[in-house]
Amino acid sequence: MTLPIAIMIFVTLQRASELVIAQINTKALIANGAVEHGRSHYPVMVLMHASWLAALWAMAPGKPVIMPLLAVFAALQLFRIWVLATLGRRWTTRIIVPQNEPLVVRGPFRFMRHPNYFVVIAEIAVLPLMFGLIWVALIYSALNAAMLWVRIRAENAAYANQRS
Repeated sequence: MTLPIAIMIFVTLQRASELVIAQINTKALIANGAVEHGRSHYPVMVLMHASWLAALWAMAPGKPVIMPLLAVFAALQLFRIWVLATLGRRWTTRIIVPQNEPLVVRGPFRFMRHPNYFVVIAEIAVLPLMFGLIWVALIYSALNAAMLWVRIRAENAAYANQRS
């Protein structure tokens, strides 16, 4: 097995396992009275992420791996674990607002408002760049910026409504 294929298998399994965790957390949150917001943009976000992964699968195998960017990607994975561990049962891929629970302000949330989005922004660029796929990094970074413009506004509005 080549290094690019091993990396792609890792990322694919990671994303699949995160979807399972997110689904479990979403069901539990909703069962406890949490409310979903921004539902209309969610399928577009899933399509964007799935097509990014498909583009990488189509183009990355056989490409050389730029090792310093692999190190950056590894560091991003540690940051991702920190975010997920900090949010615990509240982590999900959807915007789910628990009732009567304050915003999380510990862990990486002490330093930035949306640390998970920081990781995603960086990964969408770093992973294709690691394989020399500059156009994939540029196209999906632009698509992700548009998606996050919609998503962060929806998330901020959802939490602002909770506080009012």
